[in-house]
Amino acid sequence: MEQQIPAAEAERAMKVQDIILRAIAKKITWWQAAEILGLSDRSMRRWRERYEEFGYDGLFDRRQGKPSPKRVPVALVEQVLGLYRDRYFDLNVRHFHEKLQREHAIDLSYTWVKLALQGAGLVTRGRKRGVHRRRRPRRPLPGMLLHIDGSHHRWFQDERWYDLIVILDDATSEIYYAQLVEEESTVTVMAALRAVIERKGLFCALYSDRGSHFWLTPKGGGKVDPHRLTQVGRALAELGIQMIPAYSPQARGRSERNFGTWQGRLPQELRLHGINSVEEANRFLREHYIAAFNRSFQVRAAERGTAFLPRRGQSLDLTFSLQFERAVNRDNTVSFQHLRLQIEAVRWRATLAGCTVRVHQHLDGTLTITHGPQRLGYYSAEGKLLLPNTTVPRVVEKTRAGKVQKPTFPSRLEIPQRARDSHFPTTSATAEI
Repeated sequence: MEQQIPAAEAERAMKVQDIILRAIAKKITWWQAAEILGLSDRSMRRWRERYEEFGYDGLFDRRQGKPSPKRVPVALVEQVLGLYRDRYFDLNVRHFHEKLQREHAIDLSYTWVKLALQGAGLVTRGRKRGVHRRRRPRRPLPGMLLHIDGSHHRWFQDERWYDLIVILDDATSEIYYAQLVEEESTVTVMAALRAVIERKGLFCALYSDRGSHFWLTPKGGGKVDPHRLTQVGRALAELGIQMIPAYSPQARGRSERNFGTWQGRLPQELRLHGINSVEEANRFLREHYIAAFNRSFQVRAAERGTAFLPRRGQSLDLTFSLQFERAVNRDNTVSFQHLRLQIEAVRWRATLAGCTVRVHQHLDGTLTITHGPQRLGYYSAEGKLLLPNTTVPRVVEKTRAGKVQKPTFPSRLEIPQRARDSHFPTTSATAEI
């Protein structure tokens, strides 16, 4: 029959165990450990010898007269505690356990590592869980519901604060977009949504908080007005994407828990890789970290297939732009943010004076003016006309196959890529080619 350890002795053994771990982790000296336990230097040396002989788990088994077959060698204990103390001091236990397995080939259980770090005083013990809540079931297919949110945090572990904008899928927790920005705003949110739609396609619904760039809330803390759309709301309505507001952090539990993981891992990964700027961090996110994050935390969808749809005919460049209505002046100019945008003559109307046009401010600051389906001009952020709505003259070029009509365009050095994209109108000259 196995000998039962009295509760008082077990409690004392646990106390001795924690103090020895603190001494091994160099949080306290062995002399201080003896003082805490009320032991003489000689007795403390004996306890240390017993620990070195029987190992971490042998402190209890020693009382039964036999060493534990599962005891961890003292050298390995010192290596684990030393790694956490000297290199991985700001990682959470789960993240540190993964580093031990992947980068140091140390195959210890998560529970052992957690108890060892807690006993050594290197990490704090977790608080008791709150009341039981039922988690909302996931959507069955990817693309049915996407979460978007921003987290304001010191991502470089210094005095600088940045917002991390993340878009994740409700069905799988797959991260589609993650970038650091100075501030979450209409422009940064539009850039995130456009990047996801360009890569994945159109999705069904977007779940967000009630930030002013998503919703207009007539009364602070109250319900949103679904009929008065923001720029983001207008863009998603044009694409047929439903917007769903969240009325509490608990309602966005999946996104909130995801950000807890980001805050517990990304700053440490940036430090370990020597990254200290937003540009380098965003490159690291795009090229490496998002894929690694998904490998660790992405789950399988409940059903096969996808709810993403290919976009057909939508010009994302115009959709994801800030749009403002303006009246054309008598000299065929449009006043916009202290700029005078000159509209060139068009073939289908003598003058545009008095007409209501729409100014599209693109995400890079450039401008486009439209009147219904017609595009009247493309301008730089300073108001310089880059591409007017004029008929492109035709030039005949000789080739070996014969004569080919080819349109001439302004210098490629003068016009950015957007001005050459397919969303600009096709003239009569280009239609013949």
